[in-house]
Amino acid sequence: MECQPNCGACCIAPSITSPIPGMPEGKPAGVKCIHLLPNMNCAIFNSKDRPKVCHDFQADKETCGSNGSEAILLLMTLEKSTQSSAT
Repeated sequence: MECQPNCGACCIAPSITSPIPGMPEGKPAGVKCIHLLPNMNCAIFNSKDRPKVCHDFQADKETCGSNGSEAILLLMTLEKSTQSSAT
């Protein structure tokens, strides 16, 4: 599946614990990455500085749904379920 245009859910919903350029501690869930552009594209998408976790994420129907709003909901639900099981 290709990323949906104007989505950006994967740059907002999940927490990222690895360093991101300009965000050395990563980012908490629900917080926009500083590299998310107004058009909801990643400014460092093709950069070697892009975190491995971001590079490895693959869009699919189960995590992204059919639009950006659905993707936020699905990814936040997944984030919550992984956080509660990790404690």
